[in-house]
Amino acid sequence: MAKRKVSKADFKKALEIGRPPNIKRLFPNSKALIVSGKVVDRAMIAKGRAIAMAANGRNQFVIRGVLQAAQRANTPVIIEIAKSEGGIKAYCAVNYWNMAMLVDTICNELGITIPVAIHADHYGIKNEKDLAAAKMEIPTFFEAGMTSIAIDASHLPDDQNLLANISINPYIPKWAGLETEVGEIKGDEGLSTVEEALFLIQGLNAHDIFPDWIALNNGTTHGIEEKDSGIQVQLTADIHKAIEKYIVSGAQHGTSGNSSERLRQILAKTHTTKANVATALQMISWGVQVNDYGNAILDANGNFNKVKEEGVSEELWTEMAAYAQSKNWKKGDYKNLNLPFENKLLAQPKEIRDRIVKQVEAFAYKMMTEVFNSQDTAPFAIEAILKADSCDLGPKVTRMEDPVQWTESKIIEQAARLASDKGPAGKFDD
Repeated sequence: MAKRKVSKADFKKALEIGRPPNIKRLFPNSKALIVSGKVVDRAMIAKGRAIAMAANGRNQFVIRGVLQAAQRANTPVIIEIAKSEGGIKAYCAVNYWNMAMLVDTICNELGITIPVAIHADHYGIKNEKDLAAAKMEIPTFFEAGMTSIAIDASHLPDDQNLLANISINPYIPKWAGLETEVGEIKGDEGLSTVEEALFLIQGLNAHDIFPDWIALNNGTTHGIEEKDSGIQVQLTADIHKAIEKYIVSGAQHGTSGNSSERLRQILAKTHTTKANVATALQMISWGVQVNDYGNAILDANGNFNKVKEEGVSEELWTEMAAYAQSKNWKKGDYKNLNLPFENKLLAQPKEIRDRIVKQVEAFAYKMMTEVFNSQDTAPFAIEAILKADSCDLGPKVTRMEDPVQWTESKIIEQAARLASDKGPAGKFDD
């Protein structure tokens, strides 16, 4: 495909009309093209067989490196943070309320011109208390610059998952990107089924809710992958086929534990347009040795391999590892180092900070161009904005389901007939 370019006039127009109202209010003089998540999804669909990287910005180095990679690849990108990472009980300094400000500042500093969505990932709702809190919290982070959200009530039974999505929807701006989830991400147990996904999407459609993405438990886990089962491509393809007429794209979680080849299969055989990358980027920013798809390589004693003269300084890494050991943290718990060490990371000398960013950029660029096939999709995003003449691209479909068949009582009735195995109980948050 010949490289597509965006004219200065088209970019200027997109900047004028494509930024959502919250972004315009917060950053009135900005030259950063922060957009709805819908824009990113549409750009991938327009190219076909393309997936946008959704990078969990656990620290500022990850955000910088990914933005630079996206600029080089000429692709829209999603910068996201999950509730566990950046909610009210965060383990990262980057959070739901400051991420848009960080992204906007970095974009302006670096001259980033590709479209960027700011996504609240895995906003978990596990009970009535969470649902009540969501109605208070969700508006606050849209006020702080969020442009997309993933409602994750997958921990609940199918009827309660659907009802929670319906209940919370009035608190999400209509222009915002929307992701829903069926099946809690917990590896090869409690896998999502075609029936569960269809139930969720049909029920939402009946209530005039049209998600841009659906996330599944299709075999992956969050964090460090300890076995090679990974993404079940055929299951994903079957589910995407079943909901095809509703034009809901796939959101792939847990990519860090999957080979590039398996991710290419997801690209080729499913309707996936968003892939979350979290743990890999964190490890690379610290200088931990990873394989070609970002899974940490452990030594014979089960410890991380810190690569000399990559990532943080050797002295700081020694301090970080000692801190983790003092807490008796397992390898999957090292993510909790983000918050206590944020300022020490920022206090590293410039040459170390620069190499961290460069290493993140190199890994992200390779994924974008050699695995996700998203290069040169930025013009499609601009075209979508100009065609809509708005920041709000609207839904991809209209209502097809009869609301009368999807009242609360009928939702509960239908869910009781679903064959469902939610897998083991436990804490599976990102």
